[in-house]
Amino acid sequence: MLGQQMAVREPKTQQDVATRPPLPPFSRETAIQKVRLAEDAWNSRDPEKVALAYTIDSRWRNRAEFPSGRQEIIQFLKRK
Repeated sequence: MLGQQMAVREPKTQQDVATRPPLPPFSRETAIQKVRLAEDAWNSRDPEKVALAYTIDSRWRNRAEFPSGRQEIIQFLKRK
């Protein structure tokens, strides 16, 4: 692949991986709880809270924009 660069991902550290209960495997009750927590984050309209509902390396698609990672997601949501 001459002339192209490939992105190399750094290994995730424990600090990068947020563990927010409930964690899989989900029961019916914990699945409902997880969905409600995500809904609450979105309904807060706080970009920082919303971004925390996604992994550090999340990639979004919104029409012609493709934010990647929490910081880009936060910036994207602040513009909305």
